[in-house]
Amino acid sequence: MTHHSELAADRVRWAAQLLRRTADRAGHIVAVSSADLSAQGGEPPLRAAAQPWRDLRPDQLADPQAFEHDPKQIWEWYAWQRELVAQSEPGSAHRIVAEIEARAENFALVTESIDGLHQRAGSRKVVELRGSIWRMRCTEEGAVFTDTRVPLPELPPLCTCGKLLRPDVVWHGEALAQEVLDEALGAARHCDLMLAIGTSGLTQPAASLPITAKRAGASVIEINPVPTRISWAMDAVLAGRPEEVLPRLWPLDQAASPGQATSE
Repeated sequence: MTHHSELAADRVRWAAQLLRRTADRAGHIVAVSSADLSAQGGEPPLRAAAQPWRDLRPDQLADPQAFEHDPKQIWEWYAWQRELVAQSEPGSAHRIVAEIEARAENFALVTESIDGLHQRAGSRKVVELRGSIWRMRCTEEGAVFTDTRVPLPELPPLCTCGKLLRPDVVWHGEALAQEVLDEALGAARHCDLMLAIGTSGLTQPAASLPITAKRAGASVIEINPVPTRISWAMDAVLAGRPEEVLPRLWPLDQAASPGQATSE
């Protein structure tokens, strides 16, 4: 009888070999990462950022009505997140995604994360579905610019025109920028291999990207601690946290020779 651990090892080995072949043959690879990838993997500061703040849940704070009612409080929350991220380092999942990009000729990363840790790890071809806490947008003129100062000298910050600035992120009830959505869907439709990393299969549009890729003929590998609503459609489902599974597909110390999966 074949044991579950042997089947899991076979799936990891197959996925690692497919990833290596696709990169070596200049195939198109797309990684889709979740909003809480940093909290899943990493350091205590980032796990803290996913918890209630001043007895308020994140969904109560990432809200345009909450910002309209009390912009200073919302900016205090984002300033706190910025400080936590500034104190943290990219995790192994971030670094491996960046190394795959460096090796692959055709690669794109689509992320729900707003913390910028993918870029700090070295990722360059990044589609940020929900924006970035390191950018600000003028509520009057719509101008967008980067501001990485920690701490911010003034809360809430004001634009040079004197109007209020807001974080350049997508809040609950707001639509994604059409050009960002088009770029993400285009990447999914034209890839040969997609890695769905830590995604829940629930939030749109990220949940639809693996299905879009499958329908276009791509192979899709899901890496997640628990099954999702789209697991049934994946070519391989690798159970586990991304920072534990990804090193078995693409070892950080052997990035030039991925596919050397370990046995379970």
